[in-house]
Amino acid sequence: MELKKSPDGGWGWVIVFVSFFTQFLCYGSPLAVGVLYIEWLDAFGEGKGKTAWVGSLASGVGLLASPVCSLCVSSFGARPVTIFSGFMVAGGLMLSSFAPNIYFLFFSYGIVVGLGCGLLYTATVTITCQYFDDRRGLALGLISTGSSVGLFIYAALQRMLVEFYGLDGCLLIVGALALNILACGSLMRPLQSSDCPLPKKIAPEDLPDKYSIYNEKGKNLEENINILDKSYSSEEKCRSTLANGDWKQESLLFKNLTVAHTKEPETYKKKVAEQTYFCKQLAKRKWQLYKNYCGETVALFKNKVFSALFIAILLFDIGGFPPSLLMEDVARSSNVKEEEFIMPLISIIGIMTAVGKLLLGILADFKWINTLYLYVATLIIMGLALCAIPFAKSYVTLALLSAILGFFTGNWSIFPYVTTKTVGIEKLAHAYGILMFFAGLGNSLGPPIVGWFYDWTQTYDIAFYFSGFCVLLGGFILLLAALPSWNTCNKQLPKPAPTTFLYKVAFNV
Repeated sequence: MELKKSPDGGWGWVIVFVSFFTQFLCYGSPLAVGVLYIEWLDAFGEGKGKTAWVGSLASGVGLLASPVCSLCVSSFGARPVTIFSGFMVAGGLMLSSFAPNIYFLFFSYGIVVGLGCGLLYTATVTITCQYFDDRRGLALGLISTGSSVGLFIYAALQRMLVEFYGLDGCLLIVGALALNILACGSLMRPLQSSDCPLPKKIAPEDLPDKYSIYNEKGKNLEENINILDKSYSSEEKCRSTLANGDWKQESLLFKNLTVAHTKEPETYKKKVAEQTYFCKQLAKRKWQLYKNYCGETVALFKNKVFSALFIAILLFDIGGFPPSLLMEDVARSSNVKEEEFIMPLISIIGIMTAVGKLLLGILADFKWINTLYLYVATLIIMGLALCAIPFAKSYVTLALLSAILGFFTGNWSIFPYVTTKTVGIEKLAHAYGILMFFAGLGNSLGPPIVGWFYDWTQTYDIAFYFSGFCVLLGGFILLLAALPSWNTCNKQLPKPAPTTFLYKVAFNV
């Protein structure tokens, strides 16, 4: 289906609304897993490094599978993927309530919920980018605040549910809430052009013309029929041998049957030849698509900005994700009294992330702001804030640093915008899937590394120095790559001639 010009409004605002609530419902619990992390430490008695794998897998697996998620959205569309993933998230959360040990949670909460979240994130971002062009930064900022608002609300909600219903009851209720994703997915109507004809069934005789793009020479229909003729001629010889025998009655009966069914083998031979030709050309087409995908991937990594971007996102997620998972335990390790907690630190991170996503998304729409430099600035400031965490020994300083970290974690809202400006909207799904794979790798490794540092040194100081260094290093690498080649990269992308298209929303999909 060929998509035409983005409407930048209309039903697009409904897409923004349902995408906001989709991310709110699916990411609320995984991002606020720090509340459950403390409960799991007490329930299973495992080390902090091992227990941190549950939350890191929930955030990392979906991103690791981003190439597969992008392929699913491209093949089936945002609506079916969203509905299917809603079942995954809800089922994984409910299944986690029956976990007998930490290893069961690795599968139910880490893999099942994480993969469902990855599919939902790719679906919401892709369909929003299709509906918006001039206001894409604002639209992406709005939908990405859904996960941040979910973090803010679910941090307090899960703590309250644990107090009233226990850990198992909390997970069952949160899983039931996630079923509302199905209603959100039903409203994600795909955008298609008004002049797009309905697909026609291809006749078998038209197949050779359709697949004539391949350079390889395959056997045509006549050659396949000749092969079948040889097999039929051998059968006729055998039958003629029988016919010359002494049994005359059987010979006459055999001849009558042969005359009656003369046309059947011809029809059968033609059908078999057509199906053989179709299968061979289909296999060639799949192989050609695979080679094109590999070629496009190599071409993306030849772009210096894109190569630096994947290094930056990997280091950012290794160092930047642990605070949202471990900040509550950091406060407990710093001997901060519970009476001083005006608001959970995870909730502060969540609400400030929502503010950051919205404001950074608005800034990205200004023509005079270079979005890539804005993204680099968020990485550098966030790296400095991470290095300052070991010096925070009170609730006020931890809350202030949590607010700073939360605000600049909102750079997720401009990351699709930066990717689009770097590779173009045509390659967004492909490039974004690759970048999210490395982001998932960082998400999966970051919290366990920080937890292992604590198990080794019995303090979080060295762990957060390491986290801050990773984020700073990624920011400076991206800055060095962007200085000489940002404008060159934009010039290499050919701008299509301005054309006006009519569009309509499909109601029968």
